[in-house]
Amino acid sequence: MSINGRAYIVGAYEHPMRKAENKSIAQLHAECALGALRDAGLTKEDVDGYFCAGDAPGMGATSLLDYMGLNVRHVDSTETGGSSYLIHVSHAAQAIAMGKCNVALITLAGRPRSEGMATGTTARSWGTGVPDEPFELPYGRTIANCYAMVAMRHMYEYGTTSEQLAWIKVAASHHAQHNEHAMLRKVVTVEDVVNSPLVADPLHRLDCCVISDGGGALIVAKPEIARSLKRPLVKVKGAGEAVKHQNGGRIDLTYSGAAWSGPRAFEEAGVKPADIKYASIYDSFTITVLQQIEDLGFCERGQGGKFVSDGNLISGVGQLPFNTDGGGLCNNHPANRGGITKVIEAVRQLRGEAHPAVQVKNCDLALAQGTGGNLGTRHGSATLILERE
Repeated sequence: MSINGRAYIVGAYEHPMRKAENKSIAQLHAECALGALRDAGLTKEDVDGYFCAGDAPGMGATSLLDYMGLNVRHVDSTETGGSSYLIHVSHAAQAIAMGKCNVALITLAGRPRSEGMATGTTARSWGTGVPDEPFELPYGRTIANCYAMVAMRHMYEYGTTSEQLAWIKVAASHHAQHNEHAMLRKVVTVEDVVNSPLVADPLHRLDCCVISDGGGALIVAKPEIARSLKRPLVKVKGAGEAVKHQNGGRIDLTYSGAAWSGPRAFEEAGVKPADIKYASIYDSFTITVLQQIEDLGFCERGQGGKFVSDGNLISGVGQLPFNTDGGGLCNNHPANRGGITKVIEAVRQLRGEAHPAVQVKNCDLALAQGTGGNLGTRHGSATLILERE
């Protein structure tokens, strides 16, 4: 079943707090939900579908539905890390198309900054029951090391340089300077990035995302309800999802799951990469962005370094404006998952509600791309194509 035009995003909200020491995760979820409902002009009584992922406390959706006092007839707790929330938009659109619900609420919240999380430099378990955990964890596998491995391989295969990767951070910083809530608002240069301390060769401190508290929420509704609200219409036009894993050791680190989720989304939407006016791309590290840009078809494989150079991602300057809120690299990255904020900023762009300094002119078609897990081992990937109607 195609979801093209079967559902609309009618509400979007990003929590403004970057450190929430005195709030619980459940409280952040509820505040995000309330913000999105107010944005849509709806109430919690209108919600009959609820979507959340592994950031939800306790029994997940069960606990949060109880906490927020919601009575729904459709629930989805799909967990694929940072790509979960893009998949939730797709699954919500599918549920609406099948008549399972009419108004779906999606929430994310987390407190990694208050809980003292580092930038992926501490060995961390994927959880009990992961088959290869006993073999990997003793060697000190960390998030940063795995992404550095991907960057090093891309450099070896294609001649990508640290300076080219740095341009991604530079572009994000040019956008973040206009976001009053961004954690890093200072505009940086390529030299600033490559001269920042190495975290895991070849990735420097400024190649890494920020760590923040916060969250966000989205409201997806059936077309009849969307058209009754006094909000710009943002259509869910296409979606794709995929999981890339280690394939028993036969793994190629030079591409991500976006190589599969992207074409599926473009096919359903009936558009091409060249048609996209704005892109929100998951940016846990600079290499994450570069690889997904290639996999989504914005340039040829191995040409990502050249593509992102010289400000090509900066709104008003480059060919592909990206992450105009500053993204995970400069704005926020709550709960080890930044996927929902990618959709939120895409909605702002399509509504014409982004900051005037970064608003893309005539933005009628946007892409949001999420990655969850680890590019160096296993990860989920989800792509959304959204259209202003």
